[in-house]
Amino acid sequence: MGDMSGPYLIRGSVSLPEAELLWRFSRSSGPGGQHVNTSDTQVELRFDLANTEALPEVWKARALERLAGRLVDGVVVVRASEHRSQWRNREAAAVRLAALLAEASAPPPKARRPTRIPRGINERRLREKKQRSDTKRGRSGRDWS
Repeated sequence: MGDMSGPYLIRGSVSLPEAELLWRFSRSSGPGGQHVNTSDTQVELRFDLANTEALPEVWKARALERLAGRLVDGVVVVRASEHRSQWRNREAAAVRLAALLAEASAPPPKARRPTRIPRGINERRLREKKQRSDTKRGRSGRDWS
């Protein structure tokens, strides 16, 4: 099956190693009419994340931690059955796996640096509050005699 559309990039120059991908095909539910009963169009793609050499160690550790809930013995599984052809389901599964690994191995976002409110803005806010309260206090008809 050399007609797959090339290596699936995860990020940078790191791509999914074709040799480490385990494909399984089974009958799919969904669209296809009589054809669906005879062909194995559902695709299950397995990737052994725990024992792969294709990912840098840092990425691998990050991905193992973030995907812990999805892994079975260190293996991540992606299923695709939305298309009627096996080839398109293979494409969908590989793309989905690459995206999943890219997200899971991404570096954590930069920590937010808290900013201080400038003193002038704070003072202006307090001055406006005072003015507003004076306006409202002036509306009560207490000392109209």
